[in-house]
Amino acid sequence: MEWEERIAELERRMAALESAGRDRAGAAPVVSESDFWALEGLKAQLAEHGAADGGVLYTGAVRLPTGERYDWQTGQFTEVLLDGDWSEAAESFAALGSAVRLRLLREILGGRRTAAELAALDGVGTTGQIYHHLRQLTGAGWLHTTAKGRYQVPADRVVPLLVFVAAARP
Repeated sequence: MEWEERIAELERRMAALESAGRDRAGAAPVVSESDFWALEGLKAQLAEHGAADGGVLYTGAVRLPTGERYDWQTGQFTEVLLDGDWSEAAESFAALGSAVRLRLLREILGGRRTAAELAALDGVGTTGQIYHHLRQLTGAGWLHTTAKGRYQVPADRVVPLLVFVAAARP
C-alpha cells in the first residue's frame, strides 16, 4: 500500500473514531427487555429531558464489505424537527433521488472508490455522467474525496445513508 493510501486510511479511521466518540458522549439510553428495547430506551431519555412531544433516534452498528466498521447514533426532539426549515434538507434528498447515484454510493461502500472503477460498471453512464453524479453527492455531503481521487462516504454519513435506504423500502 502506498503511503498516500495509508494516510487516507488513517484519516478515515480517525474520522470514524472521532465521530463515534462524539456520538457516544451522552448517556447510554436505558433499555428494557421488551422487543422494543430501543424505543423504551428513547422514551426513558425523553422523559428524563422533559421532552413531552417526543423525539426520533436512529443508530447503527455497521460492518461494510470492505471490513470498515461504524458505530453511530443521533437523535432529535420532535419539536426541533417540526419547527425547523425542511427546505434545508432538499439538496440532500435530491442528491439521493437518482437510481444511479444510489448505486454509486452502494458501490463506494462496497469498495469501489475511484471514478475509473465506477466507470467500469454497467449501467452507470459515461465518465462525464459519473463525474456529474459524484459532484452532486459530494456537494450534498454524501461523499468526500481522499488521496488520489478516491471517493468515500464520510464516517458520520454511513449509518444515516443506510437509514434512508431502509426507510424508503416498503
